[in-house]
Amino acid sequence: MKKIYHLSSCSTCQRIIKDWNPGKDVVLQDIKTEKITPAQIDEMAKLAGTYEALFSRIALKYRKMGLHEMELKEKDYRKHILEEYTFLKRPVMILGDKIFVGNSKTNVAAGKQALRA
Repeated sequence: MKKIYHLSSCSTCQRIIKDWNPGKDVVLQDIKTEKITPAQIDEMAKLAGTYEALFSRIALKYRKMGLHEMELKEKDYRKHILEEYTFLKRPVMILGDKIFVGNSKTNVAAGKQALRA
């Protein structure tokens, strides 16, 4: 499977996807209009190693909801990502058994290289 989970209103996601230039065989899923399913988040966590690795602490609601003052467990990260799409670190690209999470320069470069392989 080749899939990119993104937010179409996010300029960073748009810039990265443009840079990656995924082919027509890559499915794009806008997580605002097509919610992440429990099966999808479970697959992502399996590839990433943890739900925490998928969780964005820079989401505006992280502080607003007081989550920064709590000790979150794996089940909490999963629950919050499923309930609020902004908690997913974006973009997330899955290429077979590889996953690329977030917008760090090294991650974006690795994702681009993997798409070309």
